[in-house]
Amino acid sequence: MTWGAYSSYLVFVVLVVLAPGPDTMVALKNALAGGARGGLLAVCGITVGNLMQGTAVALGLGTLIVHSQPVFTTLRWAGVVYLCYLGIQALRAAWRGDYGTASATGSRASGFRRWREGFLSNVTNPKVLALYLSVLPQFLDPASTSTLDALLLAYTVSVLGGLWLLLLMFFVHRVRTWLRRTRVRRSLDAVTGTALIGFGAALAAES
Repeated sequence: MTWGAYSSYLVFVVLVVLAPGPDTMVALKNALAGGARGGLLAVCGITVGNLMQGTAVALGLGTLIVHSQPVFTTLRWAGVVYLCYLGIQALRAAWRGDYGTASATGSRASGFRRWREGFLSNVTNPKVLALYLSVLPQFLDPASTSTLDALLLAYTVSVLGGLWLLLLMFFVHRVRTWLRRTRVRRSLDAVTGTALIGFGAALAAES
């Protein structure tokens, strides 16, 4: 792989990473509910899931999953259910608006729970696999590239995605005083909840 090809790939990946998606909403949801620690743990879970999916594609396992209709369909519906579940949680928080009690509960929430939400939201999203499978072959020449080249491209997505989410968490932390206002919290929870359910519905509608 040449530096020119990798540079073109980087530009494409940056555009993909900056586009809001389920990972962004899940990280934001956990940052609002669990503070900086909750957001960072969710980002770690998302990154691990992304690394696993990228590794699967680079090693050829992603193709097997996508081409196995029962496995792919099960994964897709698991993703639909989980995104909708997280969305309903956020909408319930917005409806209740009891953030004094919620903050105390959120601060005691298991760190593993925050990590798990990030991990499961990513690893049950087959669109991540589909993205890798559709993009990586365009930058890899089967006659001259190796598995290490494929892993490099896959891990580039994971690293840049994780860095972008960390930057978002830093911004959330900087404006935490403003975010503590009840009206702001309710609005953000309503937006993130609606967005997560929307992503779930879009995933369900795909054939």
